[in-house]
Amino acid sequence: MRHRNIRSFLETLRRESELHVIEVPVDPDLELAEIQRRVVAHEGPALLFTNVTGSKFPVATNLFGTRRRIELAFGEDPERFFRRVAEAVEILAAPSVSKLWEFRDIAKTALRLGTRRLRSGPVIECVMNPPRLKDLPQIRSWPMDGGAFLTLPLVYTEHPLTGKPNLGMYRNQIFDDRVAGMHFQIHRGLGFHYHEAEKMLKPLPANIFLGGPPALIMSAIAPLPENVPEAVLASLLQGQKLEIIRDERISRLPVVAEAEFALIGQIPCEIRRTEGPFGDHYGYYSLAHPYPVFEAARVYHRKDAIFPATVVGRPRQEDHYIGEYLQDLFSPLYPLVMNGVERVWAYDDAGVHTLASAVVKERYRKEAFMAAMRILGEGQLSLTKFLLVTDARLPLRDFRPLLTHILERADFSSDLFVFSPVSQDTLDYTSNTINEGSKAVLMGLGDRRFTLQAELRAELKDPIFRTQKLFSPGVLVVEGPAWRENDGVIARLLEEEAVQPFRMVFLVDSAHESTESDESFLWTVFTRFEPAADIHARETRLERFHVQLSSPVAFDCRMKPWYPPALEPLPETIARVDRLWPAIFGDGGR
Repeated sequence: MRHRNIRSFLETLRRESELHVIEVPVDPDLELAEIQRRVVAHEGPALLFTNVTGSKFPVATNLFGTRRRIELAFGEDPERFFRRVAEAVEILAAPSVSKLWEFRDIAKTALRLGTRRLRSGPVIECVMNPPRLKDLPQIRSWPMDGGAFLTLPLVYTEHPLTGKPNLGMYRNQIFDDRVAGMHFQIHRGLGFHYHEAEKMLKPLPANIFLGGPPALIMSAIAPLPENVPEAVLASLLQGQKLEIIRDERISRLPVVAEAEFALIGQIPCEIRRTEGPFGDHYGYYSLAHPYPVFEAARVYHRKDAIFPATVVGRPRQEDHYIGEYLQDLFSPLYPLVMNGVERVWAYDDAGVHTLASAVVKERYRKEAFMAAMRILGEGQLSLTKFLLVTDARLPLRDFRPLLTHILERADFSSDLFVFSPVSQDTLDYTSNTINEGSKAVLMGLGDRRFTLQAELRAELKDPIFRTQKLFSPGVLVVEGPAWRENDGVIARLLEEEAVQPFRMVFLVDSAHESTESDESFLWTVFTRFEPAADIHARETRLERFHVQLSSPVAFDCRMKPWYPPALEPLPETIARVDRLWPAIFGDGGR
């Protein structure tokens, strides 16, 4: 059995020297977030702020900000279980008594999955009635954020027709003591529930939990299939059933017994308020848009409640480690749910949904295309904007060698597919139309077909191109002028003799920034182009409804006027935290 609640986990972190307690006063408006960002950048400890300005509740952050802390939270059993399930499905295709007995451990684990009902629990020790959301720590992470947000909320709803549950992490902007924004993306379970409730002109009952078992926080983020309850994964991760309170006097919905806070309320139909901006995990602001609201009826909390929070922004932040863990956890199951797919990896450094790669099977010509379509139709993977596909068993997270391998095999006249217009991640503004954009698939299969240029051999002649740098064999990065509509810069670039030996050319605002590391390349390139609008070639031809491109292919990755600004802290916030730092970390760091 692992941790039933946040405080149990914090105690383990304290024993393992993985927790730093900050007793000096810290302002939740910008200061607290700046402190966490600095600690995350150095893979430092979890933080417990005990003196948060304007609130009596301490704040715990950076709980999962290293792989070691995630291992302390969940151990190795969950990963081992998923590997065993994958093995069992393959071996038990022709079952026998001996084979069934060999996998008896799976059945034993399965008996611990699900929920256990209680009549009471620590979360209902105190009640705010009427609710006072402004009494909670008012954390604002970035200067242009529209207000204070709950950043680790676990939002529970049930489908109004079927009763099927959903627990997801949907950010909440605190508007006043009773009302908070409810930001959910089009592909998430809450969105489906609310859509049905609104069609019926009924409010959707909803509970928001803060804290609880670390396993529940991880489960709310996990990319589970729509019909798999998050409580199943939570109980697997924590090694025991999830304890819930079922009492109509408290809530029509179940309440997580070991949560720190439980906000009981509803999402009314046909009411919208402007939510945002919010500094998001892409590294830019998601802009202000109308969203539904959550109306709190009352707030329950523990006597000594601890307020959990996180800070997102340009990768890498705390969510980087969460994302990598979840990908590793679920990777054994991909071949089971997507035929022909062996492995998938989404790149957090590119904002997750902008770029993914996959190892697939190519047993007959273009079978890989079928596997790519399965990936683009599967849950949160369906939000992938650019998908790299190979049939070689390469380590996908090692990006440069993977890109080299694919470019040695991909023919842009037949192996690049662009789909438009299609749905696009709500947080991706590259198309200038919310929720709509395009996707691309590039396949590099079979034997090597192309030799890649591995050095710069000629200078760019046009003076508008200030700098050129080699990122990897066959990939050139060129710094150009600021974007203007119909400026013709891409066409001029493709006429340059110096770019002709390369297979991919990326036009960027700063060649130095884009090539200083893999992480910087992924972020400055893949968050700044939309396939249908920003992929160009010197020659294009339509053949049997397929667009054939000649090499080199150019990507316009300059910032466009409609892109939200990148996230930057205020100089005065940096200065305030600089002054606080000696009192926070006398040793200068960890």
